[in-house]
Amino acid sequence: MNYDVIVVGGGHAGCEAAYISAYKNHKTALITMNIKNIADMPCNPSIGGTAKGIIVREIDALGGIMGQIADQSHFQIKMLNTSKGPAVQALRAQADKIVYPKKMLAKLKSMENLDIIEAMVNDLIIENHVIKGVVLEDGTKCFCKSLILTTGTYLKANILYGDQKEVSGPHGERSSLYLSDSLKKAGFKLQRLKTGTPQRIEASSIDFSKMQEELGDNKYWTFSHDYPASYDITKQQKCYLLYTTAETKKIIEENLSKSSMYGGYVEGIGPRYCPSIEDKIVRFHDKPRHQLFLEPESLYYNDWYLQGFSTSMPHDIQEKMVHSLPGLENAKINKYAYAIEYDAIDPLQVNPTLESKIITNLYTAGQINGTSGYEEAAAQGLIAGINACLKIEKKKPLILKRSDAYIGVLIDDLVTKGTNEPYRMLTSRAEYRLILRHDNADLRLRRIGYEVGTISKEQYDKLLAKEKDIANLTTFLKENKFKIDSTIKEIFVQNDKLLPKVAMSYYELLKRPEINIEFINKLIKLNYSLEVQEEVEIQIKYEGYIAKTYKEVDKMLKLEAKKIPEDLDYDKVKNLATEARQKLKLVRPLSIGQASRISGVNPADISILAIYLKKEYNND
Repeated sequence: MNYDVIVVGGGHAGCEAAYISAYKNHKTALITMNIKNIADMPCNPSIGGTAKGIIVREIDALGGIMGQIADQSHFQIKMLNTSKGPAVQALRAQADKIVYPKKMLAKLKSMENLDIIEAMVNDLIIENHVIKGVVLEDGTKCFCKSLILTTGTYLKANILYGDQKEVSGPHGERSSLYLSDSLKKAGFKLQRLKTGTPQRIEASSIDFSKMQEELGDNKYWTFSHDYPASYDITKQQKCYLLYTTAETKKIIEENLSKSSMYGGYVEGIGPRYCPSIEDKIVRFHDKPRHQLFLEPESLYYNDWYLQGFSTSMPHDIQEKMVHSLPGLENAKINKYAYAIEYDAIDPLQVNPTLESKIITNLYTAGQINGTSGYEEAAAQGLIAGINACLKIEKKKPLILKRSDAYIGVLIDDLVTKGTNEPYRMLTSRAEYRLILRHDNADLRLRRIGYEVGTISKEQYDKLLAKEKDIANLTTFLKENKFKIDSTIKEIFVQNDKLLPKVAMSYYELLKRPEINIEFINKLIKLNYSLEVQEEVEIQIKYEGYIAKTYKEVDKMLKLEAKKIPEDLDYDKVKNLATEARQKLKLVRPLSIGQASRISGVNPADISILAIYLKKEYNND
């Protein structure tokens, strides 16, 4: 069997990679061990979250499908951090674990250029450091021009709870036992990582009256830029907030040695920003309680996900822990929590295109690169898929800058700084987050998507129309003033707003903290979509801060423009610190900007490198 692109793994990274390759008319194969597990959500029953929700919007803006499928399958959605500024606001949707995979599979099956093959990949076919294909478990060989590995947590995966260890992937699926050895043989450095999942609780055994209701928003939201909301806002499913107790803490402290992690049974390093409950108790010992959420997994079965209570304790201790929580005193555990450890590659061996530095035409995406989370995986899958296709098409690769997207920050962090623990995207990681917002993902990325062939002419024209409306509304607000007459005075009084002493433009009025675009509409009806009005409001209110951010971006872009030859011999650069020389030789940065972000490379080293490049390569 011969393909342009083969994608190994049917998780969120694999789905995006396979979809975008097929969309770009390349003959594509998605190879997965179990077709029923395509787009599975083995952990959280959610899409989005802080920073992650913006990634989903960016995926959609670039032509990916996670946002569309999430919009079609959620039963609650809300905007997070609405009490804060727009830079940190992001959508989070409670996705139905039955509906989401079903709709994703249907979407993939509808693609003309995509074959879905149910099989285990055991080996890679490599010739002269170039990928040629894969060998399946039954010996079948599949050949390709580009290969994308999106193996998730399956590489030599072990499930752990207490002192028990099972060779298994999520849900008791088979572990991939041989592919790690192929990667190691090819020259990849592997690392052992760990993640985990909490208990699933039987709905009928929960006393929700002892918990705080968490409702969806009463405003319609979508991840997608192309389709309107299709859900009933009045029928959103409730979630619930609860807290651990002093008894919970006592049970965990008394049984720490029985946990897989603290009992010494875990080899892998766990996620810093999504720790197990026993890790929270140890690391934050002074905290009297920890926040938890109960979230329904599906409307088609009765399991509720106990968010924040991930653990690797033995089952009998888990029973005591769960029963110590308010409202769960009589809870029935339908599925116990567990830790899972697996192999991942060192992402410093990956280029910003997500093509391997070791094997040409081999791309990696998702948890194999050391990340955690569905959204981070999907973003990498999309970029890997786009770049695999662009290389086949002999076109320039897509490398998103840190000022372009959270996706750019994610990939740059991985390939420049590396990670020795599951990486999670946070707003604090994005230094230009004020311009990387939920609301402007399409304005930032749709044009790029159109240029690389993942956005249609119709979608692009829609973007141009929106940009025109934003410009026209901004001009209108600048050029028109309101007159202070009796009618205007009455509107200000009725809305408890301070009346300006002199007439001013609507633009200047909107700059006032207490004035919003909704109030402007009471003074003069604006015949533009709500989406356009809200975008203009943000741009006007944060104009000074946004301008300052773009000045910082310009400085960064000047450093990014100073390219470093791929074959540069760092041993010839005199006076570099030993650590800097080692790190530069390992990462092989593409620019002075990327070099400056490498851990262990100091400003003095950057100055020495810049002077050397100017002297030897006339690099200004």
